[in-house]
Amino acid sequence: MNQSRIRLFIKPYCGWCDEAVEWLDERGIQYETLDVTRDVAARREMFELSGQTLAPTIDVDGEILADFDTDQLEKFWAGLEGKDG
Repeated sequence: MNQSRIRLFIKPYCGWCDEAVEWLDERGIQYETLDVTRDVAARREMFELSGQTLAPTIDVDGEILADFDTDQLEKFWAGLEGKDG
């Protein structure tokens, strides 16, 4: 996939958030992490992007996936890679 701006909105002690971090790290994907419990602006932005307050939420160049597990992330990522081809 081409170079992208990837931001992952997370909450501490969130199992799905931890799994998303592991999934991205295992694939060597670079991303920015935003803790929505500590950063009011990030929490507001996550809500504006996704329409919800549930984490994790990922933003890949404006493509949003909210409240997901790693199976959903895998499908989302495959769809993004398909757009590059």
